[in-house]
Amino acid sequence: MANGMIFTGASAPLSQDGLNAAMQCVGTSAAELWTVIGVETSGCGFFNDRRPQLRYERHIFYRLTQGRFPVSDINSPEAGGYAGGPAEYDRLTRAMELDRDAALESASWGIGQVMGENYRAAGFPDAASMVEAMCGTEDAQILAVCRFLTSSGLDRALRNHDWISFARGYNGPNYAQNNYDTKLLQGYEKYSAGPQPDLTIRAAQLMLTFLGRNTGGVDGVNGPHTSLALKAFQTAQGLPATGQTDDPTMDALHAAMNPVQSLSTGSV
Repeated sequence: MANGMIFTGASAPLSQDGLNAAMQCVGTSAAELWTVIGVETSGCGFFNDRRPQLRYERHIFYRLTQGRFPVSDINSPEAGGYAGGPAEYDRLTRAMELDRDAALESASWGIGQVMGENYRAAGFPDAASMVEAMCGTEDAQILAVCRFLTSSGLDRALRNHDWISFARGYNGPNYAQNNYDTKLLQGYEKYSAGPQPDLTIRAAQLMLTFLGRNTGGVDGVNGPHTSLALKAFQTAQGLPATGQTDDPTMDALHAAMNPVQSLSTGSV
């Protein structure tokens, strides 16, 4: 915990209402949204430990704090120093000890990796409020993405499937180094032509992952790993081991998710 923040909340999976609100905000179908979040985070907004996906950017922190702290792995004019995965929170925590607000603004958050410094464009009064919302639900995460897109004018490029313009605006001028535009095109071709993630299966996968079971990913597809994880959970709960996301299984999953303390932001 740093400066009163613990970064775990309800960690609720994306709902149909949340997806509908996001589509309405940005004016696209679901395929475009699955494309963006699939490229950014492989389609999931949380780490296995229930904290929002995070990438800390030391060069942003250096800029926001005007270089007043010694250069280190968390503070540098050059990008890099990434620890990867949940270990990024260790870097964030150390930066927060130097400057809490600048640290929160120097990380990208959630299912669409919205930079904390873009909190206003994402619809929040400050970065801490944005982070708090993203600790709660993927609905809030994806809506923040769409608000940022509309505020920055990138919604038009997304609607027009202008992947180069979108990539440049969302990922930066060096987007081509990571084939970002190509990945977006390939993602859209996949999601527009084929089946899209099933939200019920996806919710089950996320909860099973939080409970320490291997589903092979959170992709909304009931593949072999997900089916096995469901069967193991069902057996442990005394339910028929169908490997399907039936109502009793989903009820049991929700019940198994122990309540966690909501994010505390201290004095914001």
